[in-house]
Amino acid sequence: MKTLGLFIAALCLALSATALGAETDAEFRSRVATFLDEWHDDAANARMRYFDKIAPRGVYIGTDKSERWQREDFKVWAKPFFDRGKAWSFHAIKRNIDFSADKRYIWFDEQLDTQMGTCQASGVIRDTKHGLQIQHYQLSLAVPNALVDHIKDEIKAYDATQSVK
Repeated sequence: MKTLGLFIAALCLALSATALGAETDAEFRSRVATFLDEWHDDAANARMRYFDKIAPRGVYIGTDKSERWQREDFKVWAKPFFDRGKAWSFHAIKRNIDFSADKRYIWFDEQLDTQMGTCQASGVIRDTKHGLQIQHYQLSLAVPNALVDHIKDEIKAYDATQSVK
């Protein structure tokens, strides 16, 4: 009987420790938001750990149609910006974060205040044994619908002056 009592006490202790250590959905969203805010701040302050937050095979898609990089190529492209001590400055205006039931996969979208004006971005993050890692990030300019026809014509005219890519 004494053994059964010890077993039940140990089981209760283990279950309560698990319950106390479990991260709520709100806490998890907050952790992801903090991670993204720190990532953007790393770029604004040209801290190379910015790139460590991107998975080794992670993809970054910029606003130009030619901008699709895996992490190491992105690091090479961004080096001149980081060398001058300040890269780009993005601050979230609003952000939506969703995730899988096991919290291993996170997808998000965010509206950003940037030096280019308002931008929108979306991405996928994976929670790994090494922490959160950005798997995919896509940045775009937020173009008001009323300006699309004008901007479309500007892009078409610009593309006509460029060599075919």
